[in-house]
Amino acid sequence: MSARLIDGNKISLELRTQLKAQVAQRVEQGLSQPGLAVILVGEDPASAVYVEKKVKACEEIGFNSQKVVFPKSVSQEELIAQIEQFNKDNNIHGILVQLPLPAHIDASQVLETIRADKDVDGFHPYNIGRLTQRIPQLRPCTPFGIMIMLESCDIDVKGMNCLVVGASNIVGRPMAMELLLAGATVTICHKFTTDLAEHVSRADMLVVGVGIPHLVKGEWIKPGAIVIDVGINRLEDGSLTGDVEFEVASQKASWITPVPGGVGPMTVATLMKNTLLAAEKLDNKS
Repeated sequence: MSARLIDGNKISLELRTQLKAQVAQRVEQGLSQPGLAVILVGEDPASAVYVEKKVKACEEIGFNSQKVVFPKSVSQEELIAQIEQFNKDNNIHGILVQLPLPAHIDASQVLETIRADKDVDGFHPYNIGRLTQRIPQLRPCTPFGIMIMLESCDIDVKGMNCLVVGASNIVGRPMAMELLLAGATVTICHKFTTDLAEHVSRADMLVVGVGIPHLVKGEWIKPGAIVIDVGINRLEDGSLTGDVEFEVASQKASWITPVPGGVGPMTVATLMKNTLLAAEKLDNKS
């Protein structure tokens, strides 16, 4: 068996094309351009690259974007004051603070300062709570993007045994909630889990997001399983690889995401989708 690739580049391009058409229609109807504010703290190269990708996506789709860059030494108070300013700005429909933040900043407090209806990353406790209670509004981008990928491939997870490896607030926990919402039976593995291989071998679908190269061995994969690899790791030779041993896993799985070119592009496209959804909801409030 050789797995079919889930092409995140292709699916994200289709989504961004749809969003561009919807934005053009909005503007023709006299509605405002969706506005996204992105806040970057410090000079972390990876964070800077992610922010530029988001700003570029805004330009392509027709959003108004504002980028604010603070030095690593910025105080908690200055950062929160900037967020509050965007909270009050009617031309800004989505606010994003690029993570991770420096150690002296309380990330939880910063994220909770963002208005829940402008929280396009989907990290605010209100939005996580809505997802948990099966009444989602703005949903965390990576898990939401994965669900869009699965739908585009006509993969229905209802009734499947799905395993999520990793329990982060950004991917693992909301991913489990998305899969529950879709009718799957969900297991979460984390750093305290014993016998990961046994859990993997029973999974009809596997979502891995821990940031450890090749943590999940290809030989563990159940024949015919669906493998979603969220991890992206740079090896010593400069190449990128995922958390799953791709070459072996792709011989056992039915579907698999590549790294790069799988989940990553969907996260940015879903952020754009969330920003448009936020703009539409704020239109209805005004």
